[in-house]
Amino acid sequence: QVQLVQFGGGLVQIGGSLRLSCAASGRPFSSLSMGWFRQAPGTEREFVATIGRTGSSVDYAGSVKGRFTISRDNAKNTVYLQMTNLRPEDTAVYYCAAREMLFGSSSIYEYDSWGQGTQVTASS
Repeated sequence: QVQLVQFGGGLVQIGGSLRLSCAASGRPFSSLSMGWFRQAPGTEREFVATIGRTGSSVDYAGSVKGRFTISRDNAKNTVYLQMTNLRPEDTAVYYCAAREMLFGSSSIYEYDSWGQGTQVTASS
């Protein structure tokens, strides 16, 4: 069983930047592909970004492409989500997720483990 603990999040001005971190334990981190998802009030959880085991394969939702960057440090067992040029519509609870596959996925149903969630609020 993989345990995921998230760090970061908070209140940021519109146009600002924020970095989320997610530390994994319980399984070799290099065996995990990782994803970031978000959920705003009254909406379903949606895909944000994903990264494969080696970090060479990444994918983004169209709404964040060019503004968000997913990365991983296998030596630190951590995946990151760097968010720039934040917009009000980016406001949500963000979740990291893990699965023991080579490549990541944009489907919430493909992940086995989830972080506790962290609030990100972009506001003026």
